[in-house]
Amino acid sequence: QVQLVESGGGLVQPGGSLRLSCTASGRAFSINDMGWYRQAPGKQRELVATVTRAGSTNYADSVKGRFTISRDNAKNTVYLQMNSLKPEDTAVYFCNAARFGFYYWGQGTQVTVSS
Repeated sequence: QVQLVESGGGLVQPGGSLRLSCTASGRAFSINDMGWYRQAPGKQRELVATVTRAGSTNYADSVKGRFTISRDNAKNTVYLQMNSLKPEDTAVYFCNAARFGFYYWGQGTQVTVSS
């Protein structure tokens, strides 16, 4: 089993920045892809960004150029730096990790972008 704990969410004004962190524990060794997804009220969960163990990244078009995903394999931690935040970025953000064909989720952290 892998446990994921997110942190760093909160309330920020449009144009502001936040940094999310997610640390894996348990059988965290050999985790392959890690990523961030988000779910806004009344909408389906959607991909935000992913990063492979080797550092290759993938982003949703809506966040390209504004968000940066990174990871520290030694700390089993993935980060999401979010800049130029918009009200439409408001959602619960979930961390995800893939290991040997199994997918694990964190409990989610709320990000609210509002003036």
